[in-house]
Amino acid sequence: MKVRRSEPVLVHATGAATTQEYYFLSNLDRNVAVLMKTVHIFSVSCDDVATLLRDSLSRVLSQYYPFEGRLAVREDGRLAVRNDRRGVPFVDAVSDYELQVVCDATAPGSELLGDLVYVSMQHENALEAPMLTVQVTTFKCGGFVLGLAMNHCLADGQSAAEFICSWAETARGVAMSTPPYLDRTVQRARPIPTVDFAHDEFAEIEDVSGLAGTFGKEPCVYRSFTFDAGKLHRLKQAASEQGQGGTKSSVFVALTAFVWVSRTRALRMLPDQKSKLLFAVDARLRVDPPLPPGFWGNAIIFACCISTARDLLSKPLSAAARSIREAIVRTDDAFIRSAVDYIELNSGARPSLMATTLVTAWNRLRFRAADFGWGEAIYSGPAELPQKEVAMFLRGVSDSQSTVLVIGMPVSCMQAFQETVDLL
Repeated sequence: MKVRRSEPVLVHATGAATTQEYYFLSNLDRNVAVLMKTVHIFSVSCDDVATLLRDSLSRVLSQYYPFEGRLAVREDGRLAVRNDRRGVPFVDAVSDYELQVVCDATAPGSELLGDLVYVSMQHENALEAPMLTVQVTTFKCGGFVLGLAMNHCLADGQSAAEFICSWAETARGVAMSTPPYLDRTVQRARPIPTVDFAHDEFAEIEDVSGLAGTFGKEPCVYRSFTFDAGKLHRLKQAASEQGQGGTKSSVFVALTAFVWVSRTRALRMLPDQKSKLLFAVDARLRVDPPLPPGFWGNAIIFACCISTARDLLSKPLSAAARSIREAIVRTDDAFIRSAVDYIELNSGARPSLMATTLVTAWNRLRFRAADFGWGEAIYSGPAELPQKEVAMFLRGVSDSQSTVLVIGMPVSCMQAFQETVDLL
């Protein structure tokens, strides 16, 4: 697909946003320093959609001023955002194709989606890269695609969705329904950091199955799988405890268990290989006291399950689901504060991803609720997955009762995964 881009224009916040030199980043922010690329497809617009979005971005940045800055290392060695107001690069682009071409090719990693997201390549030092870039691509049918590249340090999925909704409300001239709460010091480590739990999410796992070689020899492909209401019902039944009084599984637990087991099988892990599952748990209401309404930042904790491939593949799906439910229950205030302190004491430790499946659920986030004046997006999702270990849940495009799984694997492994899905 041919996309013609204009030169990027730097957008600055209307008015003075802050006088502070640095914007504090919590340990949970520093834990996810990757680029989050998303595309948001709108079927209709006006003649000058780029101008409207650029002007409204300038206004909304007064509330979301950290996007104008750049990452920096303070004198105390801590990562923060320097509030130097360099601005947000904004690119106006045009495509000669119909919007349907994009709608038919929404699997992350495609060259087509990559053309719809502008990433600044001018900075060899990652600290100098913009915290946010914007590309608006208009199509001859009248629709447009909003492509964003956002540093995950500033926002988890919920905060990213709330930013886009706030931007859309600003474009329509209405008050923000959820003004951002920007003070992240509420997530500081405790005065005396204390680790009270074994944080297996950070544990290194030995690669006894040659997984690094498998990923190195074969190209990684990305596919989307739609689980309709029937498939989800069958998965929930398989993941639930049988018998009177048995625990029922939610869609999230059932689908996560299926992905963990099926990916372990598809990657041909040896029986003694430890297989790790990480999945994102929103800590906003799990800490005591809860984070303030509108909290803007990263409030995601990675819950963890570990099993040998032998046990995982020989037991029913309900066993994997039970481990997931237990991990969710463990993720309480004490565990969350212990994880924050662990990162404080271990120099910004990040979860190890060898032999790991990392699940993140975006199917309940409000990305598609953003209405810039022409209705909601017909699709919102990733332009690429940030890591090859990531599996993402999205809301169905035409069926709100379905869930779309986006996942990447080496070619031969993806075929095996496909065959497992086909058996449902």
